Amino acid sequence: MNIYQERNVSMMMDLYELTMAYGYFENGDMDTRVAFDVFYRRNPDQGGFAVFAGLEQIVEYIEGIHFGEEDIEYMRGLKLFSEDFLDYLKEFRFKGDIYAFPEGTIMYPNEPVITVVAPIIDAQLIETGILNIFNHQSLIATKARRIVRAAEGRPVADFGGRRAQSIDAATYGARAAMIGGVSGTATVSAAQMLGVSAIGTMAHSWIMRFEDEETAFRAYAKLYPQNCVLLADTYDVLKSGVPNAIKIFNEMKEAGIPLTNYGIRLDSGDLAYLSRKARKQLDAAGFTDAKIVVSNSLDEYTITSLLKQGACISSFGVGERLITAKSDPVFGGVYKLAAVMEDGKTVPKIKVSETVEKITNPGLKEVYRVYDPDGHAVADLITKKDETPDMTKPYRYVDPEMPWKNRHFEGCSVKKLQEPVFINGEFVGEKKNIKQLADYVKQQLSNEIWEEEQRFENPHKHYLDMSPDYYDMKMSLLHEMREDK
Repeated sequence: MNIYQERNVSMMMDLYELTMAYGYFENGDMDTRVAFDVFYRRNPDQGGFAVFAGLEQIVEYIEGIHFGEEDIEYMRGLKLFSEDFLDYLKEFRFKGDIYAFPEGTIMYPNEPVITVVAPIIDAQLIETGILNIFNHQSLIATKARRIVRAAEGRPVADFGGRRAQSIDAATYGARAAMIGGVSGTATVSAAQMLGVSAIGTMAHSWIMRFEDEETAFRAYAKLYPQNCVLLADTYDVLKSGVPNAIKIFNEMKEAGIPLTNYGIRLDSGDLAYLSRKARKQLDAAGFTDAKIVVSNSLDEYTITSLLKQGACISSFGVGERLITAKSDPVFGGVYKLAAVMEDGKTVPKIKVSETVEKITNPGLKEVYRVYDPDGHAVADLITKKDETPDMTKPYRYVDPEMPWKNRHFEGCSVKKLQEPVFINGEFVGEKKNIKQLADYVKQQLSNEIWEEEQRFENPHKHYLDMSPDYYDMKMSLLHEMREDK
């Protein structure tokens, strides 16, 4: 189901999208085709990479964009637009082309992850929606991947719904977190949407509602014998919670109830100390396969610290610091004009800034991932749209940070990263389920992306190189801009 058709979100845009679109309409510029690139400038948390997420919702947004009677009436009330323009919007549907990396692709700063080639009004009106989805889900997927890495193979579940900034942020944040590698979510709306099982046990209020902890545990075990994870920190973990859990597990064992998915959860206190002590108690009672699940304001840094301290933890429930990407909560993706099609020619456009990092990469272009003979991604390469890098012989490239050096790729192969998603307003891509997307992320990080890029401290910088022709084109534009001044 496409919720963007059921629930119209087309008006979720900055006002200037409408005012600029109206300006193009009044100037008779509606049909001029342009190209916009979506990219970002910095990896979150000073990391070595980011994870592209949200493409499925971008597709749904593009397919569903339209302006209903209430929208038109609201815009009429702004007294900014002519009736002719409002009539135009009544019939508006996206008519352009969109190219994008496959969802789940490991990506790097300053490369065009999404390119929109469309009539200028079409391209303008979808800017805010695309950026909103791209920035949110890519941020959460990237944070999730860091947390999953810190867990060193232990399952991580999303527990963040109640701390997300909205209902949609909880649902789609959980989707992004699963792309990033978490094993499940407690957010039922996300589990329903994704076709996965929801994860959850009990709250402290369940324990407190009963006359005592033992009775609360027994009642829960009776209801959910195949998912009996008991919250052990309501009163006293080691003197009450774990002993009462052991008592219930013994009762289940004596009753012939299989102990499969069972154990305790800790949500407060010194988790390293308590988990070690609880493990000893459980093992001494013969429940060596009982799980110890922990939650409580976790992220990649606290998880790393816990494991360094020898914490005995089976899995993690991660909430607010995942679903809000608390340590670095702004992704910073941007949507910049790259080219205009005029008189049958494609004219590259460049944004120049006093801040070097904000100078854009102009023109229609391709992005290739470059692999060494062992299949490791050694760099990404930007070329002009009509270029195909010939890797059958040493290929000369330009490092834009050190353009004076004479450098070559030797014995390498390349893969084009952008694929067509929409052509003439029609979806031509391929939708994948959440497991396929998560597996794709894992496969890249396991087999292609250097370990040095994945470390948390001082990660290796992934190179974004340019073909000589592309670099020369960019430099010529910069020189023209300088001469114009």
